Amino acid sequence: MLRNRADRYGLLAMTLHWLVAVLVASLFSLGLWMVNLTYYDAWYRSAPAIHKGTGVLLCLILIARLAWRRLSPPPPPLASHAAWERQAATAAHRLLYGLLFAVMLSGYLISTADGRPIEVFGLFRVPATLSGLPNQADLAGRVHLWLAIGLVSLAGLHALAALKHQFIDRDGTLSRMLGRPPRPPA
Repeated sequence: MLRNRADRYGLLAMTLHWLVAVLVASLFSLGLWMVNLTYYDAWYRSAPAIHKGTGVLLCLILIARLAWRRLSPPPPPLASHAAWERQAATAAHRLLYGLLFAVMLSGYLISTADGRPIEVFGLFRVPATLSGLPNQADLAGRVHLWLAIGLVSLAGLHALAALKHQFIDRDGTLSRMLGRPPRPPA
């Protein structure tokens, strides 16, 4: 089942969700590690290239995810969720998407500050359209770090909320993102 249903997410939505989660965690880890590399480290040039290329691919995956969300809307919240939980979940999802795009935009501004395009694994280039601003790389770098910390923190809360619903409330919220219908209420 590729499309979402009323009781669970479809294969494409699940794949895109988990792919974004893995890429965000990987990019965050790689980013924290690579900023401490010195010129003489073997990964000094390749780690940033991997980080940038993967960030661009994440942007494309995120655009595909949002397009798919339009074509195949997610299942509605479970009836057992309180109104405040539904509102908080909606706000958190919107903030997650906003942070994802803001992190990617700030990364783009770092990468293109010198006017060079971003190479994406030799497949294509993303042109530098805004560069040469005063302290662009440094300012965008600070913003990028803090936005990334905010993104990973919010993603962690998102994961904790899903685990709370799955194992404390036992309502099957997480099961729906794993392709299984929620458990019937006890």
